[in-house]
Amino acid sequence: MGEEMEKTSLETPLVSTDGVVIVSEEGKVMAEVKKQLWLGGPLIATSLLQTILRVISVMFVGHLGELALSGASMATSFAGVTGFSLMIGLGSALDTLCGQSFGAKQHHMLGIHMQRAMVVLMLVSIPLAIIWSYTGPLLIALGQDPEISEEAGLYATWLIPTIFPYALLQCLVRFLQSQNIVFPMMLSSGFTTLLHVLVCWILVFKSGLGNKGAALANFISYSINVLLLALYVKLSPACKKTWTGFSRDALRDIPNFIRLAIPSACMVCLEIWSFEMLLLLSGFLPNPKLETSVFSICLNTSSLVFMIPVGLSAVVSTRVSNELGAGRPRAAKLAVSVVVAFAIIEGLLVGLMMVLVRNVWGYAYSNEDEVVKYLAIMLPLLAAGNFIDGVQCVLSGCARGCGWQKIGAFVNLGAFYIVGIPAGVFLAFFLHIGGKGLWLGFICGLFIQSLLLLAITLHTNWDKQAMKARDRVYSSLFL
Repeated sequence: MGEEMEKTSLETPLVSTDGVVIVSEEGKVMAEVKKQLWLGGPLIATSLLQTILRVISVMFVGHLGELALSGASMATSFAGVTGFSLMIGLGSALDTLCGQSFGAKQHHMLGIHMQRAMVVLMLVSIPLAIIWSYTGPLLIALGQDPEISEEAGLYATWLIPTIFPYALLQCLVRFLQSQNIVFPMMLSSGFTTLLHVLVCWILVFKSGLGNKGAALANFISYSINVLLLALYVKLSPACKKTWTGFSRDALRDIPNFIRLAIPSACMVCLEIWSFEMLLLLSGFLPNPKLETSVFSICLNTSSLVFMIPVGLSAVVSTRVSNELGAGRPRAAKLAVSVVVAFAIIEGLLVGLMMVLVRNVWGYAYSNEDEVVKYLAIMLPLLAAGNFIDGVQCVLSGCARGCGWQKIGAFVNLGAFYIVGIPAGVFLAFFLHIGGKGLWLGFICGLFIQSLLLLAITLHTNWDKQAMKARDRVYSSLFL
């Protein structure tokens, strides 16, 4: 009887939002396209707004002087590597757990998984806060300028409270995202970002706190965002089934959550850290001031346009996890095909735009002709990297939706640290290609990463993945 029910579930036809069964393949594709567009816009906007919040703080600090700006930039980068990226990675385990539970209609488990994640992420935040309190000495030990390191240490100390609401925010976002509730997140992030400008202005220029006020503004704004989303979860009828209140069940099965969260964090952090390593390596090239400046602009530009694939990645992780949890493997496979097509189109359009503006884009960051001309040479390479990065990003989203985080972590380790970075070092320092060599090596790493993830996806047995998803969902119910 159980096998018959399972077979029926796996063969459930794809249905549209109005409950009408879709027969034609064209109809299935168009329905999937509409679903992804409906999810994609708000998720892209949310990713961009949440990322730009810390950038706004640094921009305000820039008006306090060069030393304050250098310190805040270095502290923000250090916090991103050691803390924020880790929170994103650990929280992404909920892409699998909440998404598959929602697809299987085990709605109450979403609240349990979110609470469990909150407990783990808040506990992890404590040692991270201790590390941040030693930012200055750690940067000096890494050979950074003592004066800038001291300034960065001061900024990071006032940034410490931010890690706690940021951890909660990752859990709330994925809890809502798994239910396809995306517009409230976008509105909350938009309101918070607008308010953040006012909070920064008051704390930086009117309170006398200076750069310390900019760091504190991050804590206030992220806390407001968390409060708004928490109120929505508590009061909205849309979350009535998925949030049933605090439960002691959240304290059970924590080891299983950690077993998925650790490879999730490794998968995310290994890629983010490789970007930062490129920036550090650029400082050892001839004319390091020029190389580091151009590389910083490249990374900022790349981070900005990368928000589009990040949003698409969230879309496909949600769609795949929902469909696998619901026992619809063919719908999950279709979701992957559609989002890869979106990523290719996006990569081509954004790449074309980068090439067209290559001769003027540098003036947005610098008035130095040397910087502008060098950046004009780098932007076509950046466009190629963004195209490949977009494809791997959505394939990584598929991996999270399926629960392949451990495989993804090994793929990223091999692609970036065995191929990408060594190739960049060889091209830059041994063949003397300079910054272009570092970026070409990184593109090699991205290509290998995309190729491996694509091979894994193409050879996936989707029926088997649906079975695994149901096993994962129901195993949590009886613990």
